[in-house]
Amino acid sequence: QVQLVESGGGLVQAGGSLRLSCSASGFSFSAYAMSWYRQALGKERELVAFISSNGGSTNYANSVKGRFTISRDNAKNTLYLQMNSLKPEDTAVYYCRRPTNNYWGQGTQVTVSS
Repeated sequence: QVQLVESGGGLVQAGGSLRLSCSASGFSFSAYAMSWYRQALGKERELVAFISSNGGSTNYANSVKGRFTISRDNAKNTLYLQMNSLKPEDTAVYYCRRPTNNYWGQGTQVTVSS
């Protein structure tokens, strides 16, 4: 069955960096577009970044544009989110998602201290 497992979250100071990973299994990863979402406490889940199946097309939420980079390694069945210049408002649980058929990972917590 489809599984998405995020890792790489943690506690970081403002201005720092983290790289999230999402390991995919149970489907042909290279055939599907993928995305990262986040949900802060008391807020709705929001789209952070999207990447096409071959990685040739990406887009970002305005709030992370220029600081975050989504990428993928189809040979490793892994999705990444490189997060630089982190801000306290980036604190949230981050989820990877396969939009087709709406599969989600369990999430990884990112906490940015000021």
